[in-house]
Amino acid sequence: MKTSLPPAIVLPKLPPIQREFVFTDDDFDRIRRFIHQRAGIALNPSKKDMVYGRLVRRIRTLQLGSFAAYLELLFSADRGREELEHFVNALTTNLTYFFREEHHFPILADHLRSRSGDIQIWCSAASTGEEPYSLAMTALEAASSGVRQSVSILATDLDTNVLRTGAEGIYGAEAINKLPSGMAQRYFDRLDEQRWQAKPALRQMIRFQPLNLVDPQWSIRGPFDAIFCRNVMIYFDRDTQLAVLRRFAPLLKPDGLLFVGHSENFYHATDLFRLRGKTVYERVNAL
Repeated sequence: MKTSLPPAIVLPKLPPIQREFVFTDDDFDRIRRFIHQRAGIALNPSKKDMVYGRLVRRIRTLQLGSFAAYLELLFSADRGREELEHFVNALTTNLTYFFREEHHFPILADHLRSRSGDIQIWCSAASTGEEPYSLAMTALEAASSGVRQSVSILATDLDTNVLRTGAEGIYGAEAINKLPSGMAQRYFDRLDEQRWQAKPALRQMIRFQPLNLVDPQWSIRGPFDAIFCRNVMIYFDRDTQLAVLRRFAPLLKPDGLLFVGHSENFYHATDLFRLRGKTVYERVNAL
């Protein structure tokens, strides 16, 4: 018995999205090239709406009429330097929370317990500070086991706004409530019902400063016992990743560790680093 198929459903064609400001493909391409040049961030074509949403606030604030006018200002010799910081901050992703990717912290604690003296750790994508404070708490917990050492943490980020938040060390109750049991009371002072601040002993372990990983010069000195660069390389193309890894390697002590994000792997840099554990690398010492 022959059966007939139901008629195809034809969906109505949706009208194009009406935006407040004109944002052409050429505008987007110029932004993609510029953010790659300035910050190493590789934006794929699917990020056009995200870029519009991030930068449209700057256009409103500056009372400009279009993205073309904004780019003209950004590339100008006089006002562009001032706007560049806002531009980069707007396109930087700062998702973070205390003890993110928690499997790294027991590895760090064991690494610290095997060492003594002055310990240096670099958190190269500090964001609003939850990661470097997690490193500091891990170090203090490890030290409570009787290890005699002095730990200092360098916390850097491209975004200057988030660095100010990190230096203040003030966090809302929602962030603090996610800490492991007892840590809020040990390491934070309650300011009011909704805000907690890292204790002075914790803040004194950390130095916050701006740093762009793709800048030709880094204003830092090693060697470091550990470098955390987590969920940053996913925004870089392969050539940029290799360039950054080549600069990381000599800044690590020969037995130092590099901690990276859960979706990052460096099979293309086996002459520099070899996998030691889950998203934890050690130097190839023939440098």
